[in-house]
Amino acid sequence: MPEYLRDPDALARLTPEQYRVTQENGTERPGTGELLNEKRPGIFVDIVSGEPLFASSDKYESGCGWPSFTKPIEPAHVTELRDTTHGMIRTEVRSKHGDSHLGHVFPDGPMDRGGLRYCINSASLRFIPREEMEAEGYGDYLNQVEDIS
Repeated sequence: MPEYLRDPDALARLTPEQYRVTQENGTERPGTGELLNEKRPGIFVDIVSGEPLFASSDKYESGCGWPSFTKPIEPAHVTELRDTTHGMIRTEVRSKHGDSHLGHVFPDGPMDRGGLRYCINSASLRFIPREEMEAEGYGDYLNQVEDIS
């Protein structure tokens, strides 16, 4: 299994918005994320560490304004923390190795797919299309990237 680390070079390449979201626990404005409407088969990885986080087959249109997923591709790569900011009690989602703020998880997802909605900022993710996965070292996940309906 590859080793995923918080990459200083990747941190240096982040745009101001990517840095604000991943390193300062920011949230992109709803409906603005570049991956919101991404429908190609592939995987979504942490923009800082490259660790695989979500598969296209688990992405769905929730209408919330951010990319939504029913589950992580590798649960061990996602950390969930209690978040009491903004006068709410929520569950924050962070990448395990990159320690990037990803978004939040809510219990209002599709019941037939586990009932969870991982509401994730596009700015925290890098999308790798299916045809590039093998070359980028993610071939083990090819069976999890069916087309999105």
